Amino acid sequence: MLKLRHAVFWPPFLLLIGAAILSLVNKDVFVQMTTNANNWVINELGWLFSVAGLLMVAGCIGAYFSPLGNVRIGGREAKPSLGMVTWFAIALTTTIATLTFWSLVEPIYHVSQPPASLGIEPHSPEAAMFSLSTMYLHWTITPYAIYTVPTVVFAFVYYNMRLPYSLSSPLVPLFGERMINGKVGSVVDAVSLYTLATGMAASMGTSILNLSGGINYVSGIESTPLLWAIVAAVVMFTFVISSSTGLMKGIRYLSNINIRVFVVLTIFVFIVGPTSFILNAGTESFGNFLTNFFEKSLFTGELSNDPWPGGWTTFYWASWFAWAMIISLFLGRVAYGYKVKTVILVNFVFPAIFGAIWISVFGGTALFSDLNGGGLTDLLASSGPETVLYGVFAALPWSQLIIPFFIFIVFVTFVTACDSNNAAMSGISSHGISPENPEPSTVIKVVWGVTVSVISWTMISFANIDGVKMLNNLGGVPALFLELVVFGSLMKIAKNPWRYDKTSSRYEEENSMKSSDYQEQDQEYTDASM
Repeated sequence: MLKLRHAVFWPPFLLLIGAAILSLVNKDVFVQMTTNANNWVINELGWLFSVAGLLMVAGCIGAYFSPLGNVRIGGREAKPSLGMVTWFAIALTTTIATLTFWSLVEPIYHVSQPPASLGIEPHSPEAAMFSLSTMYLHWTITPYAIYTVPTVVFAFVYYNMRLPYSLSSPLVPLFGERMINGKVGSVVDAVSLYTLATGMAASMGTSILNLSGGINYVSGIESTPLLWAIVAAVVMFTFVISSSTGLMKGIRYLSNINIRVFVVLTIFVFIVGPTSFILNAGTESFGNFLTNFFEKSLFTGELSNDPWPGGWTTFYWASWFAWAMIISLFLGRVAYGYKVKTVILVNFVFPAIFGAIWISVFGGTALFSDLNGGGLTDLLASSGPETVLYGVFAALPWSQLIIPFFIFIVFVTFVTACDSNNAAMSGISSHGISPENPEPSTVIKVVWGVTVSVISWTMISFANIDGVKMLNNLGGVPALFLELVVFGSLMKIAKNPWRYDKTSSRYEEENSMKSSDYQEQDQEYTDASM
C-alpha cells in the first residue's frame, strides 16, 4: 500500500517539475528569476547564515558536555542496530559525496582568484595559505555541526519521546505537540522535502559532470547531454535498487565499500604525491584556519563590497542547511542504541577529522601541482572544473590505475549518498513510518529517484548547473530558520532531558514535579486575585 502523505509530497514535487519545465521552455527567464532571488538571499541573509553556522558548532559542544550527552537513544536498554565502523561509514558517505569533487577543484579557484578585498596576489604563498585554510572552513567543523544538531534532536524525539517520523517532531520541545500537529507539521515537512530535493539535484548534477569528465578522459567519448543522460540513468538505477533493498542491506554494503576505498586512495596519494608538502602545508594552513576561525566564519565582504563570500562561504552554508534538516531523519534513525555523546562524535567530530585529512592530501596535492607548473588554473579556465580532477591525477605515478579507481569511488560515493537521501525523502512522504515499520513504499522511492534524476539532467542540459545550485541556495533559507528553531529545542532538551525522555524512569517524576509547579502557580494566581 502506497500510504502517500499528499500534503507533503505534492507541493515540492510540483514545484520541482515546474522549475524544470520553465528552465526547458524559457531558460533566460528561469535563470534571471533564480539569480535575482539568490542575490537577495546573499545580500540580506549572508550574516545570518554565518552566525547560525557558529551557533550549531556551539550547540554540538554544549550538548556533548550537557546531561543530554549521557542519554542513550532509544532508552537504557536499547541495543545498537549497527556496529560503530559501519555506522561511521554510513554517516560519512551520506555527507561527503561532493567533497570528492571539490577537494581537488576548489583549491585551484581560491589560489587563482582570492578575495579582492584581502589584497592577496594570485598564486602567491599567501594565496596558497588562504586556499587550503578556506577548504578546512568549508568542509570540516561547521558543516558537520549543521548536520549534527538536527540529527541529535530528531534521534531523541523519535526514539525517546516516541514522536512521529516527521521534521515537525523536533519542534515539539519548544512549541508543544498541539502546535505542530496537522497543517503546520505538513508545511514543515513539505518545505524540507523541497530543500533536499533541490540539493540532491544540484549534487547529482555535479556528480554527473564529474563522472562524464572521467569517462571523457579515459575513453575520449565527448561529454555531452547524451552522455550525461546515460550516466544519470545508471546512477539512478543503482541507487533506487540499493534504496529499495532497505537500510540494512544496500546502503550498509555500499558504505563499507566506500570507507575502504577512501582509506586506500588517501594512503596511496599521500605516499606517491608530494608527501612533505602535504604534511607541512596542511599543518600550517590548519593552524591558520584555527587561529582565524571566527574571522573567516563571519567574513561577509560587506564593508569592502567584495562578492567572494556570497559566492563561496554563504553559498556553502545555505547548501548545508538545505540538506541538514531532512538528512537528520536518516542520520538520526541509524543512531539507535548509542549515547548522544557518541552520536556527536560519529556525526560531528570524526567526519570533521576525516575531512581535514582528505583536504590535506587531495587539496594539498592539487595546490602543489598548480604552484609547480601543473597548469591546473589554465585547465580550469579552458576546459571546466571537471577536467581539473583528472589533470591532478595525470601528474601522479600510475595515473592510468588511479583515474578509473577514482571514477569508481565517485560513482559509489554518490550512489550511497543518493540512497540515504532517497530513503529520507520517501519516508517523509509516507504515512506509518515508525521504528517498527521503518521502510517506505518502493514505489515512492522509485518516483523520487526518477524525478530528481530527470530534473538534475534537465537543469545541467538546459540551464547549466548554476540554475539548480541557486534553487538549492534558495532552499537553504527556510531550512535555516527551521534549524534555528531546532537549535532552540536542543538547548531546552539539553538542560533537562529527563523531562522529555519517555524511556527514562525519571520521566514521570520530572513531569509530576512540573505539574505540581503549575498547580502551585495557579493557586498563587488565584489567591492573589481574591
